[in-house]
Amino acid sequence: MNEPSSSSGTAPKEALTTLPSPADLPRWVQTLSDGSQVFIRALMKQDAELERDFIRLLSPESRRLRFLGQIGEPSDALIRSLTDLDYRHEVAFIAVAYHGGKKREVGVSRYSLSPDGTSCECAVTVAEEWRHKGLGTALMRHLIDVARRRGIRTMISMDAAENLQMRELAAELGFVRKVDPQDPTQVIYRLTL
Repeated sequence: MNEPSSSSGTAPKEALTTLPSPADLPRWVQTLSDGSQVFIRALMKQDAELERDFIRLLSPESRRLRFLGQIGEPSDALIRSLTDLDYRHEVAFIAVAYHGGKKREVGVSRYSLSPDGTSCECAVTVAEEWRHKGLGTALMRHLIDVARRRGIRTMISMDAAENLQMRELAAELGFVRKVDPQDPTQVIYRLTL
């Protein structure tokens, strides 16, 4: 790990009522179930190429499930929308791993505040070879913690009904599952914070 951490596996519990920048978010080293470690921190606009490479390396199926539609090469506009965040209304954590001295994004979780200011929509994606190690759970637990401490009362996620990994993760985290009344191929997961 080349980036500093504040702890191993747990983020600090400082008050997070106002987060004007990613520097105000916690950062930490997370030990996964297989003993590997990742550095988790806020996603920044300087991470545009890390995010682009992360999306490129996802399988077509993973990209379809993440974006609820097929995407090929991520556009500059998409990368900008995913990395140039207003941290008063959005939060994103990335998991970074180092292999052979090269930094690589291996997971991301994010939420975007709804206009009502009391709910948010979230998403999580983990690189295929990093799944089943507890990374998605860790990313989401910290995202939920930040949302809760910022006064958000409800977190939702819209996903393809066939996404079994999200179904398992949502159940583990306590989300309630409901078929989208407007589109039966999608489900809505809701967590009261």
